[in-house]
Amino acid sequence: MCNPVRFFFVSVAVLLVAMTGCERKPDYTTGKRIPEALGKWPVFRGDNRLTGTCPEPIADKIKLIWSYQTGDKIKSSPVVGLGKVFIGSNDGFVYALRLDDGTKIWQYDTRGDVEAPPLYLDSTVFAGSVSGFFYALDALDGHLIWQFETDGQIHGSANWVDSPDKSKKWIMTGSYDNKLYCFDAKTGRLQWTYETEYFINGTPATDGKIAVFGGCDEDIHIVFVRDGKKAGAVDAGAYVAGSAALVDGKAYLGHYGDRLICIDLKKQKIEWTYGDNQTEAFFSSPAVNDSFVLIGGRDRYVHCVDRKNGKRVWRFQTRGDVDSSPVICANKVIVGSNDGRIYILDLETGTERFAYEIGAPISGSAAVCKGKIIIGAEDGVVYAFGENP
Repeated sequence: MCNPVRFFFVSVAVLLVAMTGCERKPDYTTGKRIPEALGKWPVFRGDNRLTGTCPEPIADKIKLIWSYQTGDKIKSSPVVGLGKVFIGSNDGFVYALRLDDGTKIWQYDTRGDVEAPPLYLDSTVFAGSVSGFFYALDALDGHLIWQFETDGQIHGSANWVDSPDKSKKWIMTGSYDNKLYCFDAKTGRLQWTYETEYFINGTPATDGKIAVFGGCDEDIHIVFVRDGKKAGAVDAGAYVAGSAALVDGKAYLGHYGDRLICIDLKKQKIEWTYGDNQTEAFFSSPAVNDSFVLIGGRDRYVHCVDRKNGKRVWRFQTRGDVDSSPVICANKVIVGSNDGRIYILDLETGTERFAYEIGAPISGSAAVCKGKIIIGAEDGVVYAFGENP
């Protein structure tokens, strides 16, 4: 028989959850219940199109608020979901840390370096390893849900799309076995594969209809996500180590041939090229907003160009190669450098607004969530910066 008092309180709780518009799921590591809608940076570069942009402003005065030491260098980039930071390390573990204070919640041993950024989706963390395995882990406690073995190393992050009938989520990831894989997110069932001529390095960018990515075969591949069939390809002119950003039917990316390019995806041709005999290879992935394209280069500069025509707006010189991918946050740019510093620059002018010397190369990219900047470095430490009251 139903207890009327208990029924009243349960009904009120259900009503409050409905009013907040977010499902609340248990965090088994603390016993608390936390909202799914808690701040997110769920995928490498922040969104499925890999634009590397964040509408959140960053405070003018920030400081280091916490750090966490892993067992080896970090080349992975963090993602954020459920109030947790997820990141890989070359010690072979995927880590889940508390966003607020950096406390470790769980770690999972992949038995291989984890240089690929994880992907967070629907309380699941997806991560590839140089061991060739791709893992789906429970975001709450880190237990294995499913795994798949490819025939090559995995260095790029995964991305996700809706299935054609919108009933499921699909996960896409590339491998050094020259294939792009697509899995059912819940079951790990293979949906399709797309084969290229050489290694796939970066993350596939997607608008929900197509996936765009490059690799060591020097082609920019355009693939229908509904079935993995080829939609087209563009010769980039050199191999692509990073990922593309998709904005308004254009793909922006840098390549090893010292150039940043803009590709018109409908016409399947290069619209403009940026670079000269002073620029060097681009291993960074670009950040793109309405006006600018930002990218780091191995010439030690952060480059800002006009999105319409590829003309230089400004460049900022660091003391090391810039393999880290910039992030645009409102009127600021966040980027790391192999000189061991994380920089915050003025978006309009490229003027340095903040710098913090970590002392070890930073090749990964930052995640930005709830006013915090999270980034890993090759000293094996995850760093979080936030507002200095």
